[in-house]
Amino acid sequence: MIAGVRGLLEATGPDWVHLQVGGITLRISVPASSIAELGDLGGQVYLHTSLRIRDDQPVLFGFPTQAAMEAFLLLLGISGIGPRHSLGLLSSLGVAGLQRAIESGDVAALSTAPGVGRRTASRVVLELKGKLEVDPEAGAPTLASNNVEVVEALTALGYSATEARRAVNDLDSSPDLTVEDKIRLALQQMGGG
Repeated sequence: MIAGVRGLLEATGPDWVHLQVGGITLRISVPASSIAELGDLGGQVYLHTSLRIRDDQPVLFGFPTQAAMEAFLLLLGISGIGPRHSLGLLSSLGVAGLQRAIESGDVAALSTAPGVGRRTASRVVLELKGKLEVDPEAGAPTLASNNVEVVEALTALGYSATEARRAVNDLDSSPDLTVEDKIRLALQQMGGG
């Protein structure tokens, strides 16, 4: 897994950037709203990344903040939401706007993202309400607790990322649960423990 990439910003498009890393130029899909945050061409950029296989092709998705990447991963755990829908939601609303729309149940705002209709937007609200919380220091939403670690542990045990995220999304969001407790509960829920 490629967790992050640091390189020179060579080019930008509507929803992608080219980063030169060690003599190799990578095309990385990014939320359109993030491109302005990356600075000028030729500058150093660091992106948190998630590698996905789409139509037998590897696609690297990049995010300027950890919170944006975590929101992307959380969206992928919803049935019917793929990487392009997740990227579209983040492009249209940004991380803070996504969190506000989910918490307020604003289906109309979520429906403004390309390819996201009212039914999909309603599913996003239903499945993610209470799952994103605002980091008071950064003012940006982050995944509730240590859910990313739980997903990583479950995928290391052989479960697919979708199965792992779905199990984590169904867990009790109690702050008293440790990462180990969440892993144990997720395994029990998936029939592995």
